[in-house]
Amino acid sequence: HEDTELLSAGRHTVTLQMEGDGVLLGSGKEIHSAFANLASNAVRYTPEGGKIDLLWRVDAQGAEFSVRDTGIGVDPEHIPRLTERFYRVDRGRSRETGGTGLGLAIVKHILTRHQAELRVSSKQGEGSVFSVRLPPARLMALPAR
Repeated sequence: HEDTELLSAGRHTVTLQMEGDGVLLGSGKEIHSAFANLASNAVRYTPEGGKIDLLWRVDAQGAEFSVRDTGIGVDPEHIPRLTERFYRVDRGRSRETGGTGLGLAIVKHILTRHQAELRVSSKQGEGSVFSVRLPPARLMALPAR
């Protein structure tokens, strides 16, 4: 959450909601990198004054990390290709915002290593939701207090 607020530099409203307890099993460095990439994309593609919501939820079906934004959105025809290496929705815009087309490919690789999946929903001009779903096997319950 702090990373996202630093990236935003006050240009967006950033919220964090956490539901449930549990410890994620896996490479903390890799998972942080994947989650940070999703959050930084939201900052990059959400106009100033927009909203970015981060959600971490743990339940019986596993865990979910979601990034919802009020950004520019993605045309549905591009969604299936977003995780391809070097794929860019708009090459001109990617150069403008500093994208290389590798971020989501790396995210997909990290998530595959952790038996997780990435789901994307988006509407152009309204925003996007990028959700990571991790299986129960990737969680360890916290000890009772």
